[in-house]
Amino acid sequence: MTIYKDVLETIHMIEKENLDIRTTTMGISLLDCFGRDHKAAADRVYDKITRLAGKLVETADEVSDDYGIRIVNKRISVTPIAFAGAKTTEDWLLYAKALDNAAKAVGVDIIGGFSALVQKGCTESDESFIEAVPYALAETDAMCSSINLGSTKAGINMDAVMMMGPLIKKTAYLTRDNSSFGCAKFVAFANAVEDNPFMAGAFHGVSEAENVINVGVSGPGVVKEALVGMKDAPVDKIAEKIKQTAFKITRAGQLVGREVSDRLGVPFGILDLSLAPTPAVGDSVAEILEVMGLERCGTHGSTAALAMLTDAVKKGGIMASGHVGGLSGAFIPVSEDNRMIAAAEEGCLTFDKLEAMTSVCSVGLDMIAIPGDTSEDTISAIIADEAAIGVINNKTTAVRVIPVYGMKAGDRVDWGGLFGSAPVMELNGFSSSRFIQRGGRMPAPVHSFKN
Repeated sequence: MTIYKDVLETIHMIEKENLDIRTTTMGISLLDCFGRDHKAAADRVYDKITRLAGKLVETADEVSDDYGIRIVNKRISVTPIAFAGAKTTEDWLLYAKALDNAAKAVGVDIIGGFSALVQKGCTESDESFIEAVPYALAETDAMCSSINLGSTKAGINMDAVMMMGPLIKKTAYLTRDNSSFGCAKFVAFANAVEDNPFMAGAFHGVSEAENVINVGVSGPGVVKEALVGMKDAPVDKIAEKIKQTAFKITRAGQLVGREVSDRLGVPFGILDLSLAPTPAVGDSVAEILEVMGLERCGTHGSTAALAMLTDAVKKGGIMASGHVGGLSGAFIPVSEDNRMIAAAEEGCLTFDKLEAMTSVCSVGLDMIAIPGDTSEDTISAIIADEAAIGVINNKTTAVRVIPVYGMKAGDRVDWGGLFGSAPVMELNGFSSSRFIQRGGRMPAPVHSFKN
């Protein structure tokens, strides 16, 4: 009877509550592809990706049909391309186009890994890579980029942080004809993880195996529905219900992920249980917080409610799978969550409140439209703030902001699809330039010294 009940509950989650497998992401090591001849190396990158991922989409679709659980995205992550050691924008673009062409050839939605790890310092190659990122984002369609700027162990590379404002502004300008959408494909990280299946920040870490399958499960609608009938329940009862629900969601993801892995003959990596919203009605993280009792996401108490949600999701996921990894918690991307959009438009959810909420959620400031005339140093300062939250709290934080060319606070931008639409949010108007222009390396916090 219990098994029968669980099956019925899972069917209901799929049909009525937007339960899906948000992504099946194949990680591929490219370390054996790099070499001094960058044209030949880029060709090897293309060949390896198309060889290993050639059946990813077909297999994922077959598993989806067999089990009746939709797999929304099929993606690829690769070794950070900065390890290729190129020195010119032209050479970096060879790799960017090889990734983009390979993604199109095998039919995946997105490919990630045009990335660099510079948390402690930049090589000459890293600096040329950073200069090339805006052009790579502008000249590709399916390719995403990320740069890790800090870690709890290393501190924050403020020289690299200073370079992020110009990078993002240049990308916004180069993709201005598409509402500066290129910036939506770039993430600045602190404490980036090596097995994250979610974009735009996915890359295949150097400590990973040759080839793995990582799965990202999502189900904010399922969690919300589980809480609807608990109007007067105390918070510990709510937390327990979220944990139980997360367990069921994770088990469904584990089943599907293992099946894709087995059919492809590729090792299973991790399952990332992150409540990732979509613009669809009823598929909102903000709505979960409102069901808990907040009149609107962003009001006082939002950080506490989000902290409890994130913790309970992690606990439920850990119970359900021996290989929970990635980020696993709750995403709060403004443009991809219809209730967050409403809260921002009503003035309840401000940029500063979002920053406070990032101290307890999965990642950070995600898919936020800001005025197109925002200064480079202000963007770098936003990234520095978010990196500091991650480094001090020993958690992953990230920034994905889009200074929409030609738009001002209060305007609305629409990118469509999973990326949704967003109000352009107002920022603090005072300058951070003198601080950002100091550069240097912010020392690691005292609790980083654990050897």
